[in-house]
Amino acid sequence: MKGGVLEVLLVSAEDLKHLHLLGSSKYYVILQCGNQVCTSKIKEGEGEKVWWNEKFTLKLSSSEWKNMMMLKLRIMKKDKFCDDRSVGDAIVYLRGALKEGCEKGCLELKPAPYNVVLEDGTYKGEVKVGLKLISDVEVDLQTERRGCTITERQPRSIYRIILNYTLQRIPWARFLFLHNHATNANGKTD
Repeated sequence: MKGGVLEVLLVSAEDLKHLHLLGSSKYYVILQCGNQVCTSKIKEGEGEKVWWNEKFTLKLSSSEWKNMMMLKLRIMKKDKFCDDRSVGDAIVYLRGALKEGCEKGCLELKPAPYNVVLEDGTYKGEVKVGLKLISDVEVDLQTERRGCTITERQPRSIYRIILNYTLQRIPWARFLFLHNHATNANGKTD
């Protein structure tokens, strides 16, 4: 079956919104193109930059190729004790590149930065992505499906549910201020 190939090179991200104060963060990216979804490896942020250097190959049928409008990248923060949280989204519009790729047969776009859009519509950080488009190639869709999987929401473990419930109900003031000493009239502590 004739179709096209879209190769996505996920290079790095920098200046992302930090979701917690202590320790380093681990990030991964969920790539969505049409009905295909791919997930990158989990990488730890070094300083203010996260490096993936990972390539994804999406093989698309001719109908998917013609109807494809954008590539959506959702940057996620890996969390040990609760659900992974979304840092932000970046969208790469492909319409013009696909048109030019169809005319030339092959088009390669060097890695370029795309803004990361937060939930409130503001920008914080950028993700660097490169693309390669190859049109009019013979596509074996069964082989393609092995490269990228449909990600499903993983069920929450009972451990996470219990931990989240109990952490919210612990009177943290008692633990943080254990050294409160009663002072008597002379100003001495007991």
